[in-house]
This record gives sequence, structure tokens and C-alpha cells, in this order.
Amino acid sequence: MTTDQLRPGPAPDPAPDPDPVPRSAVSSAAPRPGGGEGWFFLSEALRTFRLTGAVAPSGADLVNALIVPATSRPDRPISVLEVGAGTGAVTRRLVRVLRAGDRLHAVESNPRFAQRLRADPELARRGPELGLRVSECRVQDLPEASAARPDGSGDGAGGGTGAAAERYDVIVSGLPFTNFEPAEVRRILDLYLRLLRPGGELTYFGYLGTSAARLVTSGPRRGARHRAVVRLLRRFEQEYGLGSRTAWRNVPPARAYLLRAPGGVRDAAAGGAAGGAAAPAR
Repeated sequence: MTTDQLRPGPAPDPAPDPDPVPRSAVSSAAPRPGGGEGWFFLSEALRTFRLTGAVAPSGADLVNALIVPATSRPDRPISVLEVGAGTGAVTRRLVRVLRAGDRLHAVESNPRFAQRLRADPELARRGPELGLRVSECRVQDLPEASAARPDGSGDGAGGGTGAAAERYDVIVSGLPFTNFEPAEVRRILDLYLRLLRPGGELTYFGYLGTSAARLVTSGPRRGARHRAVVRLLRRFEQEYGLGSRTAWRNVPPARAYLLRAPGGVRDAAAGGAAGGAAAPAR
């Protein structure tokens, strides 16, 4: 992958266990083309804004930026985790770019959104080729999360969870980090690093101009919390970041960030070259 892929191109015209998406899941609940998905998303956002954190599904520019790691890939099947899948704007794009034999795991804590994903005809059609799973829970509640404890006790060496071997080449996060407490964001970011394979890649996004808006609409205490989360994210990006891309035509405009977990072939090669000089930008 190269950093050129992050630059905007031409505009494109409560159950904790994972559940498979069978073809039989398609029902009358499936979204119709142009059938009011935006209104459905908005109604849920107004009802659960802290967890949704948006007023509309991600637009095409933002979606394309978020799936960059899945389009620049090794010559082998890959495993992708999408967190905060919503109504499936990113999920549907992923099933179009992934290949048969890849694996896709979508996590969504909102039961209505999760039902929508299971009823989506495009996901149901391609799901069997990709081993698609939809888990209706928080990412922290996945079996893989408890298996990937920081002390290493669930790393597959007798951890006994049965899910310890599940690691991901790519994680795409749609969580609204600035709606959370800083400590919660730190735990989620640390979990992402543990769930990624060495050298695996993570994307997430944030809306532009939210710090000032939060101060005006929510007062100084929430404004301070918001700024603390932003500072935490910037430190994380300084340590692991590869670049960013701004989706100006998204509603509202947003910036997608690309990061890489430590380890992997690239890091090993970089550490042995020029006395441990930093790897060149991709």
C-alpha cells in the first residue's frame, strides 16, 4: 500500500456470540434501493446518539478511504473486522472488494442496525463466500477480546476460550470516539492492537470541526473531555499512523486515519536497514 491511496481520487459517481448471515436471512426487513435508509439511520442516531455519533451513513469518499487496507493486500486470504457497522455502508463496500476465501466479521451493538445487516440482500448473497459474521455486541464483549488479554493468558496457549486464534489483518472502526470517555477510548485502541496481526492495519475516522461545536453545544466539561480524546488519538496516530485522507463531501466532512500495528515483515526489514532507520512512508 502507498500513501497515494489515501489521497482523494476522482469523485465516485444484546447477543455476544457471532452469528453467521445465511441466505435465508433476507426478508421484508431488507433495505430497498432508495428506500429511506438515511431516515432509518437518522431515527436511530437521534435515539442513541452517544453510540451512533453520526446523523447519516458514511458517504462514498469516506467509505473508500476506510477500506484502503482491504484493497492493498497480501497474496493470500485476509480477515477483516468492522466495528460499528451501522446500516452497512462500509460493509457492503467491503463485500465487493474482498475475495472468496477472505473473512469478514461485522460488529454492531445496536440491535436494529444488526437486524438490518442480517437482512441486507447483498451481504446475504456474498456472505457465504466470505464467511461473513454479524455480532450484535460491543467489540469489548467479543470472545476474541477476552482471549486477547494484555497479560497474554488468552493468547492460544491453553487459554481455553476457543477464539484465541482469531486475529485480523484489517480493522475498520466506525466508533464515535469523541462521544466516549478517554479511558474507554484507550481501552478500545489497545484492544484493536491486540486483535490485529503483526503489521495489520487499522482505519477509523473523525468529523472535522467537532471540538468547537462540542464546546458551544455541550459546555466546558464535555468540551474538555472531547479535547482529551482528541489528544489521545493524536498521540496514537503519531506512534502508529501512516497517513490520513479528508472526505470533504461527506456529511459532515470527515478525516480517515490509517495506522499499522507493530511487527510484521515491513517493520522487521526497516529495523535491520540503515542501523534501524525508520521505514519509508508507504
